[in-house]
Amino acid sequence: MRSSALVLSYIAAATMYAQEIRSIEFKGLLHLSPTVAREMVGLAPGDPIDMERIDQAIKRFYKQGYFKDIWVEEEGGKLTFHFVEKPLIAQIEVVGYLQDRKEELPEILGLKKGDIYDEERIAQAIQRIKDYAKSKGYFDTVVEVETQKVGHNGVKVTFIVNKGEKIYIDRLTLCGAKRFDKDEIEDVIANRERHPFLGWMIGFDSGEVKLDELAKDRARIKNKYLTEGYLDVEVSDPLLRVNFDNYKAKLRYHIHEGEPYTVADVQIRLLEPVIDEKELFEALKLRPGKTFNIEKMRKDMERLRIAIADKGYAFVRIVPDFKKDPQNHTVSIRYVINPGEKVYIRDVIISGNQRTLDRVIRRDVYLAPGDPFSYTDYQDSINALKRTGFFEEVQIEQRRVGPNEMDLLVRVKEMPTGNIMIGGGYSSYEGFIINAAINDRNIFGSGINGSLSVDFSSKSFRFNLGIYNPRVFDSEYSLGLNAYNTEFESYDYTQERKGVSLSLGRRFTRHLSGSLTYAYESNKLTDVAYDSIYFQEGTYTKSSLIPAITFDNTDDYYLPRSGVAAYGSIEYAGIGGDEEFVKYYLKGAYYLGLEDYLDYDLILRFKGKIGYIHDRGYLPVFEKFFLGGIHSVRGYQVASISPTDDQGRLIGGKEMFVTSLEASIPLTDQKNMRLTFFVDYGGIGEESYTQITRSGAGVALEWVSPMGPIQLVFANALNDKPGDRTANFEFMIGQRF
Repeated sequence: MRSSALVLSYIAAATMYAQEIRSIEFKGLLHLSPTVAREMVGLAPGDPIDMERIDQAIKRFYKQGYFKDIWVEEEGGKLTFHFVEKPLIAQIEVVGYLQDRKEELPEILGLKKGDIYDEERIAQAIQRIKDYAKSKGYFDTVVEVETQKVGHNGVKVTFIVNKGEKIYIDRLTLCGAKRFDKDEIEDVIANRERHPFLGWMIGFDSGEVKLDELAKDRARIKNKYLTEGYLDVEVSDPLLRVNFDNYKAKLRYHIHEGEPYTVADVQIRLLEPVIDEKELFEALKLRPGKTFNIEKMRKDMERLRIAIADKGYAFVRIVPDFKKDPQNHTVSIRYVINPGEKVYIRDVIISGNQRTLDRVIRRDVYLAPGDPFSYTDYQDSINALKRTGFFEEVQIEQRRVGPNEMDLLVRVKEMPTGNIMIGGGYSSYEGFIINAAINDRNIFGSGINGSLSVDFSSKSFRFNLGIYNPRVFDSEYSLGLNAYNTEFESYDYTQERKGVSLSLGRRFTRHLSGSLTYAYESNKLTDVAYDSIYFQEGTYTKSSLIPAITFDNTDDYYLPRSGVAAYGSIEYAGIGGDEEFVKYYLKGAYYLGLEDYLDYDLILRFKGKIGYIHDRGYLPVFEKFFLGGIHSVRGYQVASISPTDDQGRLIGGKEMFVTSLEASIPLTDQKNMRLTFFVDYGGIGEESYTQITRSGAGVALEWVSPMGPIQLVFANALNDKPGDRTANFEFMIGQRF
C-alpha cells in the first residue's frame, strides 16, 4: 500500500495553482463498476484538485476490502485512479485434521471459494479452526497456511492442520453437593470424570474435555437441583485446571444447595377470559403440597399454552411469577397468561413437493384459510403428513402476518415412494429368496398405492398384485383390490393358494378408520406326508367377510417415535365355500421416543398380537396360527412353532399371542440407520394360549434406504426345546419398524 502523501506528490504543484479537474478515469477495477466508483469518489469534473479530498476518496475505496494497492496520477487536470485488487480464493484445501469434513468446512473456516483473499480473514480462519478443535477436546492445535497462485488473479489456500492433544478429566469435584452423589450429577452433564479402568471403551465415561459444553453443564447441574425443589441453589462457574505435561485436568464446581421448597399455592391470572380457568387448573400436574419441580412446571406451562392455543390464541404468552417463603421453604406460583388476539389462518402455502399433488397434501392439513388456529389441528397435520410415508421431512411454519392472522407454510421434502427392485433375502427355512417388484405408494403423486411383486425360493413362489386408494376422490372413503397366487412347500404338505379380495373402508376420525373386505380363495393341498384329519389332499374354497378397524396416531410411517398403531379384525368364513370358521385377530404397537427426556434418540417399542379361531365346521390347517420368524418370535424358523399331531407334524393352533419389547438407538447422525435390541415372547395352542411358549432375543440393523426400509435381523432362541427349528438370521424390506 502506498502512502497517500507520496501518491499525491504528483499533483502538489497543480494544487498550488488551484487547477480544476477536467476528467476522472479508473483503471484496474474488477469488483466495482465505474459508475459505482464515480459515486464513491466524491469528486467531479470542474472541482478544484484537492489533496485532502482525493486522500479521503482513496480511504473510502480501501474500506471496501477489495484492493491491495491504490494510487492516483494527474496529467493536465486528468485524474487517473489505479487499482490493484486482492486475489480471489480459487480453491480451499485442508490437510490433516478436518480434511474429511468437506461439507462443514465453509462454516468452520468462515471462508469459501470465490471470497477475496485477505490476510486478516485468513488469520480469523486459523483461529476458528483452533477454536473448533478446542471445542472437540483438542488443545495446542497447530495450523499452517500455504498459498499458491492460480491463473491471473486467483490463489489456492491450503490449511495444514495438526490437531492437538485431547485433555481428559481425571478428577471431578463437587464441593458442597449433598443431595446428589457424583454419579447422579454426571448423568446430566457432558464433562465427566474418566472411568479409572474402562475410559477407553465405548459405553464408559472417556473423560474428554468438551469446552463448548462447560457453560451448559453449570446450567444442567442447577436444573437438576431445581427438579428436586432447591430454589436457592447456587452453582459456581466451572474451574478447569489443566496439566499440559500429561494433558490431564481437574474440574471443580462449588455448590450451595439450600433447602428444598414445597408448593404452597398455584394460581392462574388470565388477562382475558377466553377459557374456563377450571379447565386450565385440571391440566396442571404441579399442585399444592408437592415438592417444586422445574420440569413439571415447564410441562404445565406447555399444557396451558396448548389449551389456550386450541381456542385460536396462537400467540399466547405465559409468565410464571414466584413468591418464595425462605423461612418455611415454600413457594407460590402464579401463571400470568396473556392470550393476545384470536388468530385466523389467512393462507396455507405448500412448497417442496415436486411430485405429490397439492390437493393430496392439503387433505391431511386440518387447518384451512379462514379457520381459527388450533394447536391440536396443527400438530395432527404434521403427524398425518408424516404417516403417509411420502415425505422424508415435514415442517409447518407459523408465519405471523398481522395481529390476528397467520400463514401456514407447509414445507415437505419428498422421499422415493416407488421403485423397481430386483433383489433378495434370506430365510433359514426357504434359503435365499429372489424377488422382483414394482411398487409405488404414491402413483403419479396421487396418493394411490400400487404394487406388483414376484418372490421365488426353493420352497415357494408368490405373486401379488394390489392397488389401494386411501381417499377416493379426496373423500373419507377408501377402496382396495388385491389378487394373489402362492405356492408354498411346507414341512408336511404343498399348498397352492389363489385368491382375490375387495375392500371398502371409511375414516371415522383422524386416527380411526374401518373397512369391510370380501375375500374369495381357492386352496389346493398336495404331497401330504400322512393322511389325517388335519392334512387331507384336495381343493378347498373359502368365501369370507372381514370387518376390520384401524387406529393410528403415530408421528411417522416408517420410524414412529410416538403414538399407537392398532388393528383388529374378525374374519367370518362360510358365506359359501368349504371353509367354515371365525377368526379373531388383534395387533398393536406403542412407540415412545425418549429424546426429550434423555437428550438421546432412544425409541422404545412395545408390540403385541393375539388371535383366536372358532371352528364352525371345517378349519383347514393352513388357516390356523403358526409362530416363528421375523413377524412373531424371532430366533425360530418361519411358522415352525406349533402344536403337533401324533406323527410330529405341525398342525397349527387356534389360540396364539406374541409380545415384543424393542429398544432402538441411532447409528448415524442422519438418524436413518439404527440398531435395535429386542426380546420376543409368544405362546400358541389348540385349547390354551400357553400350551407352547417360546422366546427369542437379538439385534436388528434398520436402515431407511432409498429403496425403502431394510431390516437385517440377528436372533437367538432363548428357550428352544429338542426338535425346534431355530434361525439366526432373517431379512425384510418395505415395512415399518
